[in-house]
Amino acid sequence: MSSYFSIEYLALFLPAVFIFYNLMPKKYRWLLLLLASYLFFWLISGKLILYLISATCIVYIIALHLGRIQSQRNQLLEKKDRSERKAIRIFYQKKQQKLVTAGVLILIGILAVLKYSDFIGINIQSVLSLLNLSLTVQIPSFVLPIGISFYTLQAVSYLLDVYREKIKPEWNFGKLALYMSFFLTIIEGPICRYSDMSIQLYEGKKVSWNQFLYGMQRILYGLMKKIVIADRLNLFIKTIFHDYNSYDGGMIALGALLYTCQLYMEFSGTMDIVIGSGEIFSFKILENFRQPFFSKTISEFWQRWHISLGLWFKDYIFYPLSMSDPLKKMTSWARKKVGNHYGPLMSGSIALFCVWLANGFWHGSGWNYIFFGLYHFTLILGGNLIEPVSNRLCSYFKIKRESILYHFFQIVRTGILVVIGELFFRAQGLRAGIHMFIKICTNFSLVSFTDSTVFSIGMDRQDFIIVVIAVMTVFVISIIKEKGLSVREHISSQPIVLRWSLYYMLILFIVVFGAYGTGYVPVDPIYANF
Repeated sequence: MSSYFSIEYLALFLPAVFIFYNLMPKKYRWLLLLLASYLFFWLISGKLILYLISATCIVYIIALHLGRIQSQRNQLLEKKDRSERKAIRIFYQKKQQKLVTAGVLILIGILAVLKYSDFIGINIQSVLSLLNLSLTVQIPSFVLPIGISFYTLQAVSYLLDVYREKIKPEWNFGKLALYMSFFLTIIEGPICRYSDMSIQLYEGKKVSWNQFLYGMQRILYGLMKKIVIADRLNLFIKTIFHDYNSYDGGMIALGALLYTCQLYMEFSGTMDIVIGSGEIFSFKILENFRQPFFSKTISEFWQRWHISLGLWFKDYIFYPLSMSDPLKKMTSWARKKVGNHYGPLMSGSIALFCVWLANGFWHGSGWNYIFFGLYHFTLILGGNLIEPVSNRLCSYFKIKRESILYHFFQIVRTGILVVIGELFFRAQGLRAGIHMFIKICTNFSLVSFTDSTVFSIGMDRQDFIIVVIAVMTVFVISIIKEKGLSVREHISSQPIVLRWSLYYMLILFIVVFGAYGTGYVPVDPIYANF
């Protein structure tokens, strides 16, 4: 079993878990989910499951210690008068800070060693070469467990939420292990909070027929995105990015555009299967996408794309830094010097920089990923800086910012900036990304489109037609959702004959036009590798 799109998952694993889940007494259903989750992870990662078990043990032990410290503090506070309580709180706060800091550093440290050892070694060797030092640094490389970036962030959020006393520590090791390993979120997220998932996972909720149908609809929709679109685009994109010197800027631009499409279809398609699989068990899993390509700014785009990651960075990096004493003092000072708009931006930009640097590192161990993060930091900060000027220009030229035409301009502009970012994200290193971008700017040509070269790089004319039809289907559904309407509710309200005809049409479309078999290499779970 390699992913949620595999035959083993869809035809064997998921149906078996669903059947046994419904046969199991309610109070033991969470145990079945735990067993299924560990089996799922072991089938994908083998002995690397030891990393997951180790992370769970670390989180479990430290969270229990935090709970005991909080309990001791509360008991002591009840016995002391008001004059002594402040000193007691400070004392126990420092104990908790040391403990939670150690826990977070251990978790992030394991991730850093496994994920970035090669990157660090290569860059140390490069520096030594520049200094003409004949030293060789050998840093061992490690096999990276699939999904480690996701469950590490979940582990950190759990520890910090216990520290902040938003949740109580879980005393049942098995239940915490289920949260950490839940098979629907372990590979590509979404990054769920303990407070959102714990009750759902442990209560053994009754499965309903309507939720089962909704879940199957969502799974089919995700399959269509992945198999018909993402996998069909794969060979074209790989060819362009691996051999970009053989193509002009027009083809490279098309490759970047199609990669952006592929990434969205693969990742959002995975989320459709994850959320749909959850729905058949009556679980409500956090939405990770909200029509991101209707965004008018880069900032809005990242509020709609990979939502759970953005919320994690906001809650555990941006807000703590912004509300820290040094940055609060900077904000107060800056407000007096440069006003209410630019003043908060000075301290906010420091927190924003840390968020996007972490975002770049989280996605991968390469300078192109760091560039990707800082590229978006620059765009968001630049947008905030020029906002007053932009408002004045629109007012001066009497541009109606609420008009459809202006919104269309904003959406197109944001889309172009996103595609440029994804070009560097997918490139074989930062240097390759720079060369590809330069070729787009200096060697843009449409010759490859007019002489049919475009139809000879892994996709023929029919492939493009199929992709366009499937993408337009997703686009229309996205428009409907953007208007606040539910496609699934509308379908469910139709007569049974029409409703099931639509289901069978979608299945037939996937079977007939899906990119599989000889000549196609399925796309590996892209975000699972981050």
